[in-house]
Amino acid sequence: MKFLDQAKIYIASGAGGNGCIGFRREKFIEFGGPNGGDGGKGGDVWIECVQNLNTLIDYRYQQHFKAKTGQGGMGQNRAGANGDDCTVKVPPGTQVYAEDGETLLADLTTPGERVLIAKGGNGGFGNAHFKSATNQAPTFANPGQPGEELTIWLRLKLIADAGLVGLPNAGKSTFLAAVSAAKPKIADYPFTTLHPNLGVVRSGDTDFVLADIPGLIEGAHEGAGLGDQFLGHVERCRVLLHLVDATEEDVGAAYKTVRRELKAYSNELHKKKEIIALSKADALDDDTLKEKFAELKKAARKTPLVVSAVSGKGVKEALYALTREIARAGDDDDAGDDEAVPGGWQP
Repeated sequence: MKFLDQAKIYIASGAGGNGCIGFRREKFIEFGGPNGGDGGKGGDVWIECVQNLNTLIDYRYQQHFKAKTGQGGMGQNRAGANGDDCTVKVPPGTQVYAEDGETLLADLTTPGERVLIAKGGNGGFGNAHFKSATNQAPTFANPGQPGEELTIWLRLKLIADAGLVGLPNAGKSTFLAAVSAAKPKIADYPFTTLHPNLGVVRSGDTDFVLADIPGLIEGAHEGAGLGDQFLGHVERCRVLLHLVDATEEDVGAAYKTVRRELKAYSNELHKKKEIIALSKADALDDDTLKEKFAELKKAARKTPLVVSAVSGKGVKEALYALTREIARAGDDDDAGDDEAVPGGWQP
C-alpha cells in the first residue's frame, strides 16, 4: 500500500428541498385549504476517524464528496425526505485544515470520533405553513436553503509513542526491524526510507509504537533531501530516540545537524525529550568507539547509549529508556534531561 499523508479534497453538503404549493382537491370539500408540505433537509458532510486506515491514499483518486439534496415537499401535507449524509473516513491522527492550510478545523485521534464539516441546507416551508386567519389560501412557499461548499486539507500525523530521528543511514530502519515485526527497506545507501514506518515494540510487559521517518540532512527545512515534510509524524511522540552513526567522521557535527533541523521545524519538537544513542557500535573497535562516545557526549552534553541493532548490543537498554520516558512523559516531561540511562554503556 502506498503511503500518502496529505490530501486536498472538495466537499459539498446537500441543499434543502423546496416547499410545495398545494391545495386540497377532495370531492364535496368546497373550500379546500392549502396543504403543501415542507422540503427535506439537505445531507451533512462528516469527517469520521476509523481504525482500519493508516494512509490517505484513497483521496488521491477521489477528491469530490457531496451529500444528497433534500427532497421537495409534496401535496397532502407530505414533507420531503431528508438527504443522505456524506461521511469522509480518515485514519487516526488526521488533522483537517481550511483551504488556506493554516486554520485547523479538527484533529481526530481516536477511532469513532466524528466532526461536522459542512451542514446541509434546511428545507423550505410549504404553503400550508403560512396559513392564517387573514391569509387562508397562501400561494407561495419557501425555497430550500443552499448547502455549504468548501475545500479542505487532510494531513496525517502518525500516532506513535516514540520516534526515531537521525541522518540518513544512521541505522534507524535496522533498529526498527530488530525490535519489532516491521519490515522496512534496509540498504547501504542514503534515503532508503522514503516514507514513515511504524512498528509495535514489546519491552518487558509494556507495548509501545515506534515510528521511523526518513533521514534529515543539513538544509532539510529548506527542502534539501526529502525535506522536513515527514517531521510532523514525530510531533505526537512522547520521546525521540536520536541515532548517531558511529562510523561518521564527526559524530558531534552529525548530532548538531539534526538538532538544528528539528529546531528550524518546530521549537516544541526541539524541546521534546530526547534519548541519544551511538549506533552501529559493532562496526568499530573498542578504542575508536570510546573516542566517538566521548565526542558525542561532549557535543550533546549528556551521556549517550551505545547500540548495535545487528549484534543486539545496548538494544535492551535503549528500549528500557524509551519505556521509562513514555511512562513518565504525562507526569514529568522536563525531568531527567541530563540524566544518564541506567544500565547504559560506559567507556
